[in-house]
Amino acid sequence: GEALEVTREVNCVTDFIHGCEDQLQKLKKQKEKGLLYGIPISIKDHIDCKGHIYSGGTVKFLGQVKEEDSVIVQVLKSQGAIPFVKTNIPQTMINYDCSNLIFGQTLNPLNHQKSPGGSSGGEGALIAGGGSILGIGSDVAGSIRLPSSFCGLCGLKPTGNRISPSACSDKTFVLAVTGMLGPIARDVDSLLLCMKALLCEEMFQLDPTVPPIPFNEEVRLR
Repeated sequence: GEALEVTREVNCVTDFIHGCEDQLQKLKKQKEKGLLYGIPISIKDHIDCKGHIYSGGTVKFLGQVKEEDSVIVQVLKSQGAIPFVKTNIPQTMINYDCSNLIFGQTLNPLNHQKSPGGSSGGEGALIAGGGSILGIGSDVAGSIRLPSSFCGLCGLKPTGNRISPSACSDKTFVLAVTGMLGPIARDVDSLLLCMKALLCEEMFQLDPTVPPIPFNEEVRLR
């Protein structure tokens, strides 16, 4: 409900992910609850979710319904999280604003005369507006860090290849800098919890190209 109110105000959600209720019922039956049990998580538009399109902010991709969840979405679900919305991006994502001709302009909830930043601008706007407590964005040259800064949030671009990009539809460009998926939230502790949940055996098994290095509590405390 809050996500709907926020997107009516600032236009940050592109799609609501169906099956949330069914997933919640499945989670209740699981013996192991997972580190993110019951937490609704928003997902940047270009991250593949089964039964949903990846638009990239362009008409070209509007007919391409994804047949499976990306690795990161599979891992989030296994850890008990509930991906519930997909969020807006600029066209082709190579932009520090957040606007495209399909979904329109996303505004900064702190100041409607300002941009939320990009390219994970829908994530920044939704979380800053109170419509989500944790989201997954992506970053090549600031696409997590800029919206986090513009919207007064915390964000992390992990080390290259730390989290699987598999089945993530952002292969439009060949870039010298490794693009990474990463969390956005209101505080650092939420980022740490998300990273700890993602760096698990299931991710390493689903994508063998990711180095099987679990979350290090000692590094966290430094």
